[in-house]
Amino acid sequence: MDEFVWFYPQGHEAHQARGHPERPERVEVIRTAMEQAGLWDKYPKIAPVTIPEHVLQRIHSPAYLNLLEMACRRGGHLDADTYVTASSWNLAHQAAGGGVAVAQAVWHGKARRGFALTRPPGHHACHGQGMGFCLLNNIALAADTLIQDAGARRLAIIDLDLHHGNGTQDIFWQRGDVFYLSTHQSPLFPGTGYLDETGAGEGRGCNANFPLPSGSGDQALLSILDDFILPLLARFQPEMLLISYGFDPHWSDPLGHLLWSAEGIYNCIKRLGQLADTHCQGKVAVFLEGGYNLDAASVCTLGVTAALLDQPFTDLMGKAPYAETQAWRHMAAQARTIWGL
Repeated sequence: MDEFVWFYPQGHEAHQARGHPERPERVEVIRTAMEQAGLWDKYPKIAPVTIPEHVLQRIHSPAYLNLLEMACRRGGHLDADTYVTASSWNLAHQAAGGGVAVAQAVWHGKARRGFALTRPPGHHACHGQGMGFCLLNNIALAADTLIQDAGARRLAIIDLDLHHGNGTQDIFWQRGDVFYLSTHQSPLFPGTGYLDETGAGEGRGCNANFPLPSGSGDQALLSILDDFILPLLARFQPEMLLISYGFDPHWSDPLGHLLWSAEGIYNCIKRLGQLADTHCQGKVAVFLEGGYNLDAASVCTLGVTAALLDQPFTDLMGKAPYAETQAWRHMAAQARTIWGL
């Protein structure tokens, strides 16, 4: 068994638009940081799998897939925020296939943990619509593949991004075999992810949101983790953790106003890994989502990788130079009532 595997999106530079924050440099600075830390060549790179059309259609509607393919042929935008190029169709498939490959490697015991540098990102892509820079929902395709094709029965997706993963929530809203948990800034795009959004039908009670007000920092993150996310995961007993990771909750990010530090994110991933050791045979796969400050890209991802590898980490960017708000405590009090914790 490999201790760790990477997925790197070959040729992803062809998916770009001038002046857009979702740019190739986001992945390239991560690769450079990993090379300089001696972590890139140390661990194997995994090739993407080809995802059959019928598997894609379990997650995305045929109408949306057709629209996406045609839009990529033309180039331009799916909406005001989400661009596509002539290469985006193939690159979106590659990213999704890379995420599935990493998840499969961890699930089948070929690797203890893995990190998919999925680009384009995915957690805003809904069943019938791409948005928020996202084309295909990489982490949803991976989770569904493990359940439908690899024998998994209960999986958890933990979304640690500035923005709520409305697409992932939408896809698993009525399913009881995937527990989706998110903490994110609110109010903010996409305008979802409120406390009372807890799932429906078989998925009732399998969707947990912890919206944080602007100015929430490491104390809020780790308190929500310890008081809610970890207990809910222990209650659900997942067989594997899949993490949507964005570095945009970092205090330096230009698109948000959370005040997490790289050290805070490191401690969060480390504690999730410890829970995985107890309940999931250590199985954790991480998928890249958002994040737009390139310095934070390097430092935060070094922290995430160190946590996955059970290694120490030094946060070279330090704590936020602003005071953290305590306004999140009101949300936490409401969450205790909803979740009985």
